[in-house]
Amino acid sequence: MGCAPSIHVSQSGVIYCRDSDESNSPHQTTTISQGTATLHGLFIKTDAADSIPSVLAYQSRQQPPSSARPRRKERREPGASARARAPRCCGIEAETQTGTAGVKASTTAVHIGPMRLTQDPIQVLLIFAKEDNQSDGFWWACDRAGYRCNIARTPESALECFLDKHQEIIVIDHRNTRYFDAEDICRTIRATKPSEHTVILAVVPRTSTDQEETSVLPLLNAGFNRQFMENSSITACYNELVQIEHGEVRSQFKLRACNAVFTALDHCQEAIEITSEDHVIQYVNPAFERMMGYHKGELIGKELTELPKSDKNCADLLDTINMFIKKGKEWQGVYYARRKSGDSIQQHVKITPVIGQGGKIRHFVSLKRLHCTNENNKQLYKSHHDEKHTGDNSQSESHSFKCKNRRKDSTDKSITSQSSDAPSLQTRRYSSMARIHSMTIEAPITKVINIINAAQENSPITVAEALDRVLEILRTTELYSPQLGTKDEDPHTSDLVGGLMTDGLRRLSGNEYVFSKNMNLSHSHLSVTNTINDVPPCIAQLLDNEESWDFNIFELEAVTNKRPLVYLGLKVFARFGVSEFLNCSEATLRAWLQVIEANYHSSNSYHNSTHAADVLHATAFFLGKERVKGSLDHLDEVAALIAATIHDVDHPGRTNSFLCNAGSELAVLYNDTAVLESHHTALAFQLTAKDSKCNIFKNIDRNHYRTLRQAIIDMVLATEMTKHFEHVNKFVNSINKPMASEETSSHSEGSDCECTANIKNFPDNQTLIKRMMIKCADVANPCRPLELCIEWAGRISEEYFAQTDEEKRQGLPVVMPVFDRNTCSIPKSQISFIDYFITDMFDAWDAFAHLPVLMQHLANNYKHWKTLDELKCKSLRLPSENNN
Repeated sequence: MGCAPSIHVSQSGVIYCRDSDESNSPHQTTTISQGTATLHGLFIKTDAADSIPSVLAYQSRQQPPSSARPRRKERREPGASARARAPRCCGIEAETQTGTAGVKASTTAVHIGPMRLTQDPIQVLLIFAKEDNQSDGFWWACDRAGYRCNIARTPESALECFLDKHQEIIVIDHRNTRYFDAEDICRTIRATKPSEHTVILAVVPRTSTDQEETSVLPLLNAGFNRQFMENSSITACYNELVQIEHGEVRSQFKLRACNAVFTALDHCQEAIEITSEDHVIQYVNPAFERMMGYHKGELIGKELTELPKSDKNCADLLDTINMFIKKGKEWQGVYYARRKSGDSIQQHVKITPVIGQGGKIRHFVSLKRLHCTNENNKQLYKSHHDEKHTGDNSQSESHSFKCKNRRKDSTDKSITSQSSDAPSLQTRRYSSMARIHSMTIEAPITKVINIINAAQENSPITVAEALDRVLEILRTTELYSPQLGTKDEDPHTSDLVGGLMTDGLRRLSGNEYVFSKNMNLSHSHLSVTNTINDVPPCIAQLLDNEESWDFNIFELEAVTNKRPLVYLGLKVFARFGVSEFLNCSEATLRAWLQVIEANYHSSNSYHNSTHAADVLHATAFFLGKERVKGSLDHLDEVAALIAATIHDVDHPGRTNSFLCNAGSELAVLYNDTAVLESHHTALAFQLTAKDSKCNIFKNIDRNHYRTLRQAIIDMVLATEMTKHFEHVNKFVNSINKPMASEETSSHSEGSDCECTANIKNFPDNQTLIKRMMIKCADVANPCRPLELCIEWAGRISEEYFAQTDEEKRQGLPVVMPVFDRNTCSIPKSQISFIDYFITDMFDAWDAFAHLPVLMQHLANNYKHWKTLDELKCKSLRLPSENNN
């Protein structure tokens, strides 16, 4: 009988196979090129010319020569003459086979309740240090059963193979400890997440008849599921594996499928509660938590009797419910429940008993939804739909009667109310509801309005009138933009808000000022900056302190001749591994930073590359905070740093309102909407793609590029002030409040990690964090040390003064009249800006990121401006400070 064929891999990745018992005839050599081929039942796959085939993925570093190991007569399963044994190359630590005879590898249909699952062919990992009859027995047993099998020779290759393939069954040789510790291998595998549903079998030596059988507990404690007494019979091995497949493996497969069911429950909009037969709470979904105001940690494990009850239910209602469900019958009806806050809410409840082992009730599943919402909406929609098609008033009355007076007769815009309390109020309410319920696609705000309208029906007239005022507010398009209220008396605040938060669409005075840009921006004539490891000593010394919040960006501006962005960018990007993520060289990154900085206008007093460097510094500082770092991925960090770098590129030193009023080319191009922010992102990507030497995105794959690009665009657009309050309010409601609730209800040490992990699981939350981060970085000047804060205040005021001067020269509407260089009080403008934009936003950001240094600076700076204002000073410093 011939020996096993030998396998050789050339440097180009081509696999050669030669039968050892043949002469060196070239006709006996099989060449397997790229792709997939089958050789004696052995599957070999290569993905590229230079890749290592999977069969050799677990090869030892030094293979002993084939002569170093005695040849063994190859075992063949009886009746398998047409099937050759998969080659056992010397030193190979993992081999792969798929059954080529006997039972063919195929998928299996498995049912768990009404759910139909498809199980792929079983995968088995054999961990044997040496090839012997026992390993042969399991090998051929896998072949007979149609399982996919791998063999590993060392603990390292075993773990690597398992993490790669996630086998359902692992067989470990536990007969001696000469080559490896089987229990250590088992513990190592059990420490990995994929092993949760894996069955691990220990092969133990056969005991003599006069020896007492050892306890299985040590094996179970090590992580094994079963033990197998040494038996090299193929049939014995086959029987063991098949029993495992039909027992533990299939059970584990069904358990894995339960993850899909729990995912569905977690995303279900109805509140769901599962209890034991003794009414101990076992599960509640997020909708239940939201409805009842509890965190699941406060509920799971508690008996229903421990929770407070509403006193609005009938005295015998609970007895009636228990009588039904204990008989195995489903109960549904209306029930009052008490929320954590103490409020009583009316629910439509459906309780279903679940029969388990022994034919006994093992669980109760409760579905709960707010009463008079969904069902009402369906009936109202049906009523309105039929009414619209028939136009018959009598039929409308019939439908109204069927709805039990939930809505009164309604034909088109003529509505008759049967309530004498407030006919005008009812008329307005029902006409709006008729329009809302005719919508087949409901937005979230529509659902809110539906709930409020339903609540109005049985409410006292005073409550109904109050809810009508709520509806009026909800129907506005500016839900997140606060009204000035009493603050509109302050001209500084009014002008500041008007200038920053409007699109500038005001009536022009007759002549339009066309603000044109030179779009032929050049990449050439840029000075060559040294690498970060070879910068001038004065710059390097300054950059040593760049991780501090008190870093002085103006000193860097001075020593770099107003070009601080390249130097700071190289240092920060290196710290966050940007080049490694983008797979680009430092030279490419340096060239890109030079191009971006060259397109900032150094003539601008505020919106120049120093401001960009300042925002980049603040962004990097925020990314270093533990909770921010734990909530974002590396891609998010890279996107944030790039967004900060480009967020004001080619800024003309004028506001969006000015450009819209002037009819500038950019305003026309971007339809007067987020004009500058759209221009900054578009130009930055144009400049990047224009020259390969500075294209930092050229080496990342398309999907990563698309995700990165969208994140950068989203963050830069978030710096537009018209949606300032929308971003802040969404952050507070989606991040701050849920985290505060979790921290209050959880007293475990890992609560903070759990909070950030939960955030990381929701991309929408990560987006809100990135938006908030760049917004805070963009306007962080009031939170800098006083000297820096004063300098920034002077610079932004000068830029606004210049805009007002130009508006007057060109006959354009003056967007911010208060910023007249002859009359403006800079302290007042800073106080208004802090009061209206900064305080709430940084309170929210501090609650998330924990920024005590910034908040202390903000308090000190605000006190400084207040003192100047009280002294009626128009300068930026106190007289005592000027004297010093």
